[in-house]
Amino acid sequence: MNVLKLKIGVVGIGGMGSDHARRILAGEIPHMELAGVCDADEARLAVWKSQGVATFTSYASLLASGIQAVLIATPHFTHVPFGVSALEAGLHVLVEKPIAVQKADAEQLIAAHRKPGQVFAAMFNQRTDPLYVKIKQLLDAGELGKIQRITWIITDWYRPQAYYNSSGWRATWAGEGGGVLINQCPHQLDLYQWLFGLPAKVRAFCQFGRYHDIEVEDSVTAYLEHANGAGTVLITTTGEAPGTNRLEIAGERGKLVAEGGKLRFSRNEVPTDQHIRTATGIFSKPDVWEIEIPISGRGEQHVGIMKNFAGACLRGESLIAPAAEGLRSVELANAMLLSSAREKTITLPLPSDEYTHWLAEKIAGSRFRPQPHTSGATASKT
Repeated sequence: MNVLKLKIGVVGIGGMGSDHARRILAGEIPHMELAGVCDADEARLAVWKSQGVATFTSYASLLASGIQAVLIATPHFTHVPFGVSALEAGLHVLVEKPIAVQKADAEQLIAAHRKPGQVFAAMFNQRTDPLYVKIKQLLDAGELGKIQRITWIITDWYRPQAYYNSSGWRATWAGEGGGVLINQCPHQLDLYQWLFGLPAKVRAFCQFGRYHDIEVEDSVTAYLEHANGAGTVLITTTGEAPGTNRLEIAGERGKLVAEGGKLRFSRNEVPTDQHIRTATGIFSKPDVWEIEIPISGRGEQHVGIMKNFAGACLRGESLIAPAAEGLRSVELANAMLLSSAREKTITLPLPSDEYTHWLAEKIAGSRFRPQPHTSGATASKT
């Protein structure tokens, strides 16, 4: 029995791109066929050619090769030109995170998605994690009531200097466009907006090269304020070990704590908005039920996103991570960087042009000088 498969080309055979391509070639995504790989480095292509995979050093040639979809796993600044070219060629597109470095570019990329039936998704693989899926279910069902406070400490993104030394474009304004907010933390920034929506205001404090010899931010503390008054403290860095990943969500009906793959729900028997008005004891508190919510594994991650992408292309399945939603995590990261640079609170929506001008100044002073990006050649994301 023939199984209908999506013919996909992978662009950029560095660390992530080669991992995605290996999984496709190994059959881990049953309805996906590796129809080609593309990279400017011919040496990287040799191993794929030896396995019978079509190889390309020209991106334009890959797009014209008869593929139906493209997976973009190139350095951040190329996501937009490569994505626009593929979308304009009528192909389905799956792009690695972040979808762009800055809001204006993300808007340009999203605007190129115009063809009916064309699928455009982002590699936000942590949306498949049962931990965050359960949190979203609880929030959407109103189990916590009105959200009062969110605290997210994400300091387990530790990287030694050797990581940044591994590629010249890493941790530079011209090559990567930012640090922990652009490279590592987009996963949590995406989850944040997916769970809670965008805040109304952002005030952040970024430290540039605090722990590493790099141009960009490797330590961030931010305060986010939502329209309903809920406040968030978000802390992230690549310079702390062993690090922590702890998400606390406090609402009128209790508190969720996610840490170490576990989820604990401290549920108030009486919601705080009611207890505050009716309690007679001057130091009384609501009684609490302590609930350990079972969570198993981390989900299918990248494989799950690719399976879902193939299903959306072939059968019209709903996307787990539509690329258009990637604009929100880019906007959050941009707002934090601009807030720190301007030493002021940023009100969302972020003015795209103001951030573009600020980033252009940083790029002009960057120690990295990239080659001009065209649709004809690709670099690798390593």
